[in-house]
Amino acid sequence: MKVLSVASEVFPLIKTGGLADVAGALPAALEPFDIAVTTFVPGYRQVMKQLKKVTELHAFPDLFGAPARLLSASRRGLDLIVLDCPDFFDRVGGPYGDDAGQDWPDNWRRFAAFSFAAAECAQGRAGNYQADLIHVHDWQAAMTPAYLRYAMTDPLPSVITIHNIAFQGQFAASVFGDLRMPPTAMNMDGIEYYGGVGFLKAGLQAASAITTVSPTYAQEIRLPEFGMGLEGLINARAANVHGIVNGIDTEVWNPRTDPHLRSNYKPSSLKRRRENRVAVEERFGIDHDDGLLLSVVSRLSWQKGLDILAEMLDEIVALGCKVVVLGSGDSQIEQAFVTATQRHPGRIGIVTGYDEPLSHLMQGGADALLVPSRFEPCGLTQLYGLRYGCVPIVARTGGLSDTVVDHNHAAAVSGVATGFQFSPVTPETLVHAVRRAIAAYGDDKTWSAMQRRGMRTDVSWTRSAEGYSRLFNSLLQDRT
Repeated sequence: MKVLSVASEVFPLIKTGGLADVAGALPAALEPFDIAVTTFVPGYRQVMKQLKKVTELHAFPDLFGAPARLLSASRRGLDLIVLDCPDFFDRVGGPYGDDAGQDWPDNWRRFAAFSFAAAECAQGRAGNYQADLIHVHDWQAAMTPAYLRYAMTDPLPSVITIHNIAFQGQFAASVFGDLRMPPTAMNMDGIEYYGGVGFLKAGLQAASAITTVSPTYAQEIRLPEFGMGLEGLINARAANVHGIVNGIDTEVWNPRTDPHLRSNYKPSSLKRRRENRVAVEERFGIDHDDGLLLSVVSRLSWQKGLDILAEMLDEIVALGCKVVVLGSGDSQIEQAFVTATQRHPGRIGIVTGYDEPLSHLMQGGADALLVPSRFEPCGLTQLYGLRYGCVPIVARTGGLSDTVVDHNHAAAVSGVATGFQFSPVTPETLVHAVRRAIAAYGDDKTWSAMQRRGMRTDVSWTRSAEGYSRLFNSLLQDRT
């Protein structure tokens, strides 16, 4: 089966979050199921610099006002088709915005062109590649099924994966005339969304099937508090909505071999983690003592609940804990953490921005991982935590509740707990969860057993890939 995966980022070429990790790991996971994935990705400046050998598949003299080419390439085991369009993607800054964090004002045109080119490619109308099925990710690629819907009498089967329904690609109705869509598309059953144009909405309407990145999130987005205005559409298409929990690349994330750790280890040699703990303390200027070392690797945002953590740092430090933070985002939240480091030198440390090697070291050295998200479609950081024996303390929502077993009395007695959950997300419940973790940490036998249990949890893509394989095959069978 030939699947064209359409994603606006893919690890290791370009990454801003978990979408890139999923798009980068799923192709290899699907290989054992006789599924050949080719990843369609924008030719950002960062991507083009990494391509060694390319073959031109097709040229677009005018792709939404700019010349463009489709290039075939391979990189680190990924088969790629890259949309080389310098006018849209050869820019200083990130994939979606400039260095100041402002969205590119022409994002609607950039990702409409991206989706249009992907649809042309999938149909075999842009080179010698033709797909059996399309798998698109989030709003940036969501117009691909819509373009197929209006271009083909029998559209190719398509699957759209929602990584976070809060990001929808909503634009003014005035852009519709430049989207190369028939007038009939601008209606409630097409791409019209609250009087404007909705890219994610268009994909959810047009795709053959919808997946989310955890079973719980698939249920949550049917509710107004999580559906972000799209819950009506999700409920209308409930029979076509599937929750398939994410996995991680267990070769890249492997404490036995990870080159970013000071000391590699396995479940039977947990004492070697202490060398990594010391390395984390050194990197953040944190005291070397036995206080529970809590880590945060995240966007600093309201969604992630980090405003609540910032509010409670004084109390958490008073309990004897140390906190290290890697991330960036909301300027007020970021400043709250920076100010806290000044109030509590040696107890709180922050590194702003993103540092992939440091994120590995934190998972391999910190005692516990804090993920107090108000909503979390899946989350990958808690999966990395389980894999590395960095015990997750998570909010009971979305994929966090699907992947971490709470250390309640029944789970403790049964020997199945892998972390701590709390709900609702409030300052009081967060601190209570930290207190529970401190109590467990005080018992070496209990804590090390929980670490080993987490490390032996299957967080790979194997079962997830099996779920995608079943879905893809069922869609192809329905077509025949």
